Amino acid sequence: MPVYSYQVVNTYPHDKTAFTEGLQFIDGAMYESTGMEGSSWLRRYDLATGAVQAEHVIDKQYFGEGSVVLSDKIISLTWKHQKGFIYDRATLAPKGEFTYTGEGWGLTTDGQKVYMSDGTSQIRVLDPATLQETSRIDVTMNGRPVAQLNELEFIKGEIWANVFEADRIVRIDPATGKVNSVVYLANLLSPQDRRGVDVLNGIAYDSAGDRIFVTGKYWPKIFEIKLVEPSGAPKPN
Repeated sequence: MPVYSYQVVNTYPHDKTAFTEGLQFIDGAMYESTGMEGSSWLRRYDLATGAVQAEHVIDKQYFGEGSVVLSDKIISLTWKHQKGFIYDRATLAPKGEFTYTGEGWGLTTDGQKVYMSDGTSQIRVLDPATLQETSRIDVTMNGRPVAQLNELEFIKGEIWANVFEADRIVRIDPATGKVNSVVYLANLLSPQDRRGVDVLNGIAYDSAGDRIFVTGKYWPKIFEIKLVEPSGAPKPN
C-alpha cells in the first residue's frame, strides 16, 4: 500500500471559527460548509484573502455537514436530522430540501454521480437529479473496512476521504471501493497554530490549476500541498 507524505506549497487564511465539514474549490472560489448547532453556515469566499463573497447562515436547530456544488446549485447535509438542503449557487439562497436515512457527513461529485459519506465504511451513490440513493460502495483497505469516512473530494478518478480523528486521507477507487493509497498529513500545523483546533477535515481540488488544498476544523490556515512519493521525491503532476 503506497503511503504518501506532503510538501506545503502555499498557505492561505482560514476562518478559525469554522468547524469545517465541506470544502470545494471551483471556478476560482472556495465553497465551505460548517457544523455545530447555532454556528453552521455555507460560504463562498476568496481563497487568497478569505474575503466572504456570499453567506447563508443555517437555521440554529441544524448541525451543518458536507456540501457540493452541482451546476447552478449547492447541496448540503445535516448531521442527524436526515435532511439536506439545496441552495442557489450564485446567491446561496435556499431553493429546496431532500431527505435521507441515517447520518450525513461528506459530499462530492464526479460530474455524473454524487457521493455521500455517513461516518461508516460505506459511501452512498446518489442520483444528482433526485438526490436519492442508487447504490453503495464498500470501502476497504487490505480487505478490511475503513470506517469513519468524512469529508470527500473527487480527484482524477479517485474519491479522497478524510478519516475522522486521523491525520490521513485515503484514496479510493470508486469502482471497487478499494483504497489505492494513503496520504499522511501529520504536523501540518505548527505547535502554536495547533492551540484550540480540532481534527483535520476538508479537501478541495482546483482542477484547472491542478492544486490540492486541505484544512481542518477551527484551523487558522488552508494548506496547498503537493504529494511526496513514498521514495521521498515529490510526485510529478
